[in-house]
Amino acid sequence: MKKVIFLSLVIFSVASCKDDAGTSTTASKDSTAAATTDSMSYPYTIKHPDAWVPGDRQHTMNVLKALKAYENGNVDECVSYFGDSITVRFDEMDAKLSNDSLKAFFKKGRSMNKSVRIEMYDWESVKSKATNEEYVSLWYKQVWEANNGKKDSLSVMDDLKIEKGKIVELDEKTRKYPKKKV
Repeated sequence: MKKVIFLSLVIFSVASCKDDAGTSTTASKDSTAAATTDSMSYPYTIKHPDAWVPGDRQHTMNVLKALKAYENGNVDECVSYFGDSITVRFDEMDAKLSNDSLKAFFKKGRSMNKSVRIEMYDWESVKSKATNEEYVSLWYKQVWEANNGKKDSLSVMDDLKIEKGKIVELDEKTRKYPKKKV
């Protein structure tokens, strides 16, 4: 136990040290990491590598409110966070829908379930330095009970494009969990 406390104190002391220029060692490491990233030679090339910065937290709030409204069965509130025209991408579906069509689509899907529960794992809001596009990404588990009493769940990863404060694109990737062995 004494070794753990001593090691913790050493780590804390090193982390809080200042270098000669008056900046913290952590800040120096961050700028070194950023410089290293700029000169990375990735095994694949893309047009704009490392081109994302943190996005608007209000966009994250709006996306989470939309998902919470869907979870609670309030589809009207849910679609209020979406634009007039929305591109949706689900497994085996690519469509451009009006807000009214999206509402009908969500209502039909939601009405098939007695309950829906979201177990949120993480989220991130990002903005492209190259194109100014903004996205909110969500990682969560969706658990539901169908009207017939059958329960199931999916691992979900959503990318939601935001324009003028509204969701204009929903790209959802899902993974079914393995069947439990009896």
